[in-house]
Amino acid sequence: MRFPYPVGHEFPLFLAPMSGVSESPFRLLCRRFGADVVVSEFISAVGVARGIAHLFEDMHFEEAERPIGIQLYGADAAVMARAAEMVTEVCKPDFIDINFGCPVKKVVKNNGGSGCLKDLSLVQQIIRAVRAATHLPVTVKIRSGWDESQRDPVTIALRYREAGAQALTLHARTRTQMFSGRANWDEIARVVEALDIPVIGNGDITAPEDIVAMRDHTRCAGVMIARGSFGNPWIFAQGRGLLDGGRKPADPAPEERLETALAHARLALRLQGDTRKTALEFRKHLGWYTKGVPRAAELRERLFQIESMRQAEAICSAYRGHLAAEQAA
Repeated sequence: MRFPYPVGHEFPLFLAPMSGVSESPFRLLCRRFGADVVVSEFISAVGVARGIAHLFEDMHFEEAERPIGIQLYGADAAVMARAAEMVTEVCKPDFIDINFGCPVKKVVKNNGGSGCLKDLSLVQQIIRAVRAATHLPVTVKIRSGWDESQRDPVTIALRYREAGAQALTLHARTRTQMFSGRANWDEIARVVEALDIPVIGNGDITAPEDIVAMRDHTRCAGVMIARGSFGNPWIFAQGRGLLDGGRKPADPAPEERLETALAHARLALRLQGDTRKTALEFRKHLGWYTKGVPRAAELRERLFQIESMRQAEAICSAYRGHLAAEQAA
């Protein structure tokens, strides 16, 4: 099934939109490791419509990130349309994605994200308004429902398609589940069968083998990877190797994990500056990258105290030198 924007493979792999994680440096890194499509962190349509400068900085992307979607959330159709129009004119992404799946309280309390799942008429108004405001493809990301009593992903997806969604990502959990329990891949399969647009599967992709398993189980058009990518951009290349019928590339050695952490840090340094804010937000990435390396607890203790990206680079470089010396001894 054809996507409404260019993708690199017949079965594309997506980096999910995640607040504080899928920023430009990580998106670039995942593209290098084989992600076919990336999506921005979710962005407030109200803030965009008001012209809040830092949001436009958050939506900045490098040409090497394409194809990229900017994801918007909000509960007012007119505001969402205005934001989509501004994003189209200023940012020029490859598509606009609407977030109807975020379970976070600060988003849901204003009926944004998965809060919209309680009012499908409003959802349809939003999709139609956004479609009318931009020439770009408009896609959506949803959950299976608000709670178990309203869990009906096929009906929800059909309503979204009727309103004009051109591709749909389903995270097969309800909002009240948050990230607990298991994603119901059977629901993804039923939505795939019901829709005539590409359906992207999302939920519980933690290893390369899960990518193939979801494809085979659901017949989805692509897979979106979220938490499985944390400190693990290799999941895209490994998944592609399995999808292509070849051997899975080997897991990264400790030296490669640290080299990739350094590459990520240098991208953050170039794109976000060597500020304390950049360093504090990068600490979580360093924690993920150092899982499984020798003396990881000792290394993380030092990395979790960094105040600048250059400190992180110095600590990782020195640690790599120690590893090399030990191996040579």
